[in-house]
Amino acid sequence: MRRIVTIQDISCLGKCSLTVALPVISVYGVEACVLPTATLSTHTMFSGFTFTDLTDDMQPIKAHWLKENFKFDAIYTGYLGSERQLSIVKEYFDDFASSNCLKIIDPVMADNGKLYTGFTVEFAHNMAKLCANADIILPNLTEACYMLDEEYIPCGYSRDYIKSILRRLTGLGAKIAVLTGVSYQPDKIGVMGYYSVKDEYFEYYNSRIPAQYHGTGDIFASAFVGGMMRGYDILKALEIAADYTALCIDITQKSPDSVTYGVEFEKAIPYLVHRLEQEDKNI
Repeated sequence: MRRIVTIQDISCLGKCSLTVALPVISVYGVEACVLPTATLSTHTMFSGFTFTDLTDDMQPIKAHWLKENFKFDAIYTGYLGSERQLSIVKEYFDDFASSNCLKIIDPVMADNGKLYTGFTVEFAHNMAKLCANADIILPNLTEACYMLDEEYIPCGYSRDYIKSILRRLTGLGAKIAVLTGVSYQPDKIGVMGYYSVKDEYFEYYNSRIPAQYHGTGDIFASAFVGGMMRGYDILKALEIAADYTALCIDITQKSPDSVTYGVEFEKAIPYLVHRLEQEDKNI
């Protein structure tokens, strides 16, 4: 069984970060080890949440894993809450990432043209430096623009603009950059990526669903990582992740019992299991 470690926070209630990554990646038949960067009582959409910084635990955990000679097939990072955590993640890359270990960064820090609370432009620049050590990066357009000091255009942008962003992202050092939330038409939204080694672009779109929920980026990234670890090529992994995320949103907006703080990703797990079975038959 392939083994990954995912490095991000755990929001005890809220359907995001590790509480999403662990079950979704497990569906793919991949061992998901976790390195929590912080513990929150809920995600940050709620007011009055508790927050426990776990930075001081990250290096002792690394030391123990090294002592036990653990190896990982992938390292996948999500929400990182401080400059120090960025440095520690770089240490994990150096200490655990063999030539066959896939390093994937979802630079969670901004959306809709704005940085999340607690993040700065300097943090975005240092995130860009960390991304230089990754094989694949998965920013949304806002995060990409902050890392590149690029003007953010919320809509009406051209394909050439997105291609330019993608080329500059791979210029940071990662071989593959994937932009999420790309939309050239009002009724379509999806991903566009660039594989610098092959000088190839790729893209995939779903129908836009008129709803937004917290945690869908975590669902997408986790499903994508699971697909890569299951042996699918990058476009197939992206297609499955995008379709699963879209279904989670659709199920939630149609459910009379849905909550406002996250999507009902659990109800879509049977679809994901069936989809993986079908994809495996086609390999």
